Amino acid sequence: MSEFLELSKLSKSYPAPGGGVSVVVKDFDLKVKKGEFVSLIGHSGCGKSTVLSMIAGLTPPTGGGIILAGKEVVGPGPDRGVVFQSPCLLPWMTAYENVALGVNQVFYTANKEERRQIVEYYLSVVGLEDSVHKRPAELSQGMRQRVGIARAFALAPKMLLLDEPFGMLDSLTRYELQQVLLNVWRKDQRTALLVTHDVDEAIFLSDRVVMMTDGPEAEVGDIMDVEFPRPRSRKKIMESPLYDRLRAHLIEFLEVQAHKKGAEKENGGVPQSHRPPQNKSDVALKLELK
Repeated sequence: MSEFLELSKLSKSYPAPGGGVSVVVKDFDLKVKKGEFVSLIGHSGCGKSTVLSMIAGLTPPTGGGIILAGKEVVGPGPDRGVVFQSPCLLPWMTAYENVALGVNQVFYTANKEERRQIVEYYLSVVGLEDSVHKRPAELSQGMRQRVGIARAFALAPKMLLLDEPFGMLDSLTRYELQQVLLNVWRKDQRTALLVTHDVDEAIFLSDRVVMMTDGPEAEVGDIMDVEFPRPRSRKKIMESPLYDRLRAHLIEFLEVQAHKKGAEKENGGVPQSHRPPQNKSDVALKLELK
């Protein structure tokens, strides 16, 4: 696999109340290989979604650059398929029509039958072959998210960007759709970047997990390889000693970030280098990930 996405010194700042600027992300460097599945994890407000939004072209960076497939990213485009926490379907259109809307624009040179086959194929692989003519109001939240996944893959994007796509779902539906996502991803082998608040989700889906430091001026804090073979079985992964080590490493990183943030608040924003350790269960309750 070759380098496919390159983020170099990527930064984003906003005007701060009372003057000055608030730096959300600073000097964010990351390289993603073609066909790789990478997750981005960190505490709420650390800038994960900001990074994804800049890659999607929805938020212009303040500094640095983004290269995707050898070209600089400037603005949004069909070469990046985005799945948000809420799929934002057009309520007056059926599942089929919501997916076809983008397919007709991207594959305008294809004939009507070819476009129909693309739409029906992706609705089928996400398990909605019996619901293609239903409108969003007739679909559950999980089914609407399946439409969002089908819509993103159907455009044949160079890269798939997922911003907490399962964050609003119950546990059973979330596990089911994680497997659906993996199944579709394995068929297409699209390069994917997932923003998640869920440690287990990051381990199950990813080839690598990128951990972000807390903001302001958030950056890459650590990168963890996830070497489970594919295709993956959730049961086998969770029974593996490697899973326990990977999970412990992620949680330890997040706890350290929580301690630093707590120390800064107690000291008026001045970091403390030494702080008494907290009980893990207490920290787990206090962590508010996004």
